[in-house]
Amino acid sequence: MTDHPRRVTRALLSVSDKTGLIEFARALAAHGIELVSTGGTAKAIAAAGLTVRDVSELTGFPEMMDGRVKTLHPKVHGGLLAIRDNAEHAGAMKAHGIAPIDLLVVNLYPFEATVDKGAGYEECIENIDIGGPAMIRAAAKNHDDVAVVVEAQDYQAVLDGLAANGGATTLTLRRRLAAKAYARTAAYDAAISNWFANELKTDAPDFRAFGGRLIQALRYGENPHQTAAFYRTPDKRPGVATARQLQGKELSYNNINDTDAAYECLGEFDAARTAAVVIVKHANPCGVAEGADLVSAYRKALACDSTSAFGGIVALNRTLDADAARAITEIFTEVIIAPDATDEAIAIVATKKNLRLLLAGALPDPRTVGLTAKTVAGGLLVQSRDNAVVDGMTLKVATRRAPTDAEMRDLRFAFRVAKHVKSNTIVYAKDLATVGIGAGQMSRVDSARIAARKAQDAADELKLAAPMTRGSVVASDAFFPFADGLLVAIEAGATAVIQPGGSIRDDEVIKAADDAGIAMVFTGVRHFRH
Repeated sequence: MTDHPRRVTRALLSVSDKTGLIEFARALAAHGIELVSTGGTAKAIAAAGLTVRDVSELTGFPEMMDGRVKTLHPKVHGGLLAIRDNAEHAGAMKAHGIAPIDLLVVNLYPFEATVDKGAGYEECIENIDIGGPAMIRAAAKNHDDVAVVVEAQDYQAVLDGLAANGGATTLTLRRRLAAKAYARTAAYDAAISNWFANELKTDAPDFRAFGGRLIQALRYGENPHQTAAFYRTPDKRPGVATARQLQGKELSYNNINDTDAAYECLGEFDAARTAAVVIVKHANPCGVAEGADLVSAYRKALACDSTSAFGGIVALNRTLDADAARAITEIFTEVIIAPDATDEAIAIVATKKNLRLLLAGALPDPRTVGLTAKTVAGGLLVQSRDNAVVDGMTLKVATRRAPTDAEMRDLRFAFRVAKHVKSNTIVYAKDLATVGIGAGQMSRVDSARIAARKAQDAADELKLAAPMTRGSVVASDAFFPFADGLLVAIEAGATAVIQPGGSIRDDEVIKAADDAGIAMVFTGVRHFRH
């Protein structure tokens, strides 16, 4: 037999999550493998009628200090780390009465789950596993001789290997399990270190690590020649990573990225206040609207740019109902994401077999703190999430004319949307709906022109007498460096503008607004999004 088989004679099991434990232990015992265990794991195995040796018998020391010290002992780590074919190691084992441990089964104290439930500081500290990671790393290092299992989903692979190889594991399996073991301890330590940084309010710790659990391997990345995978982090923010997919094709890299952009934008709209719909294409909103109900909000959003909406992502802030489902399925759509859906709506969407339907259960809170990260050559850029919301800003009227109540309502709406459009950003809005969006241009004046041009295209398609930017308001994600961008918006028909302010030419921009008789408010907050 090849592949360096190693017969398993002794297994050490110490698990927090006991899913599948008894069935696995029983199968190991059937192979004649001696079971050694700790604490609650040993009790569970014994209660099932299986013979199990307590680790304290192995070490000659009782568990102590509330279980903090039980496996940190030479007879455990020697049994894991000894190289079986090394005569010196074998001699040391014999001299000190160290028995080999051929299989280690450990899943760690539930630190991430403890933090997730909002536990206090001391409880979180007590759920930091020490002995578990030490044993996992020891066994994984010595994978030439020892197999290590860190989660229940690998139990069957081990049992299949034992059955196929006469009670032995292969080097191929041991290497795969070792790689997974190190990845697990890395993600675990990342969760702990990030929790500490948050508790200590350390914005820039000396070391920063991120870890995640595979959700799915993707067919490819942004382009077919790129590989990709999707991982879940300890952050339980409602969205595409936590959503349940009811139907449709497997999500692609771009689907996931765009769906996240749509749902994050949607989080700005309180479902208790209004129905809202966001349509996204290539990570940018191409239509956003509020309405009395979802179907009216959807139709208003679609009217902004129905061409771009084709093949886009539709996000809704309330339970998807039948009327909205019928409207959305009238054109080709890649993904629908909502907190929930009625049975009738699910049945309607099911007629489009390739359309993905995701139910996220809740909306993301735009005020929640958190971290975002992106890679650069040789490094990571990490920042706090942009959790500023327009409702929490002090809006300062900068012009002689103040906005009307209707204009102020639309200004707030437009600034909510501008936060989620790639910079440079210009958003025209009217009656709580976008009517023109300019995204990601190198010049703000170009964004203003593109948004106005798209509004004219929409008017032509809808056979309107004039583009909907007439009588609209306009939002800019950052200040106008010159008056030219504002003048384009005024020419397009905007009557009020919202922007951060803070340019050295603010006076020039304010004068242009006053000369045109339009209202302008400053937020004091910029929303760059690159």
